[in-house]
Amino acid sequence: MEAKVNQDKCIACGMCIASLNDVFDYNDEGLAHVITDNIDKDLEDEVRDVADGCPVGAIEIK
Repeated sequence: MEAKVNQDKCIACGMCIASLNDVFDYNDEGLAHVITDNIDKDLEDEVRDVADGCPVGAIEIK
């Protein structure tokens, strides 16, 4: 699984980072971004939940 944060949509609310700081963090612009190229299979359901909970739909999953 791959995930990406659409920087044009992100409002830096921090929900994804608070939920999964092994996958998401703030970048230099203060917006969320994915910090791993390959998400562990054990975290896939959690990443989907976080993406579904993003208030602006900025997290894209492939």
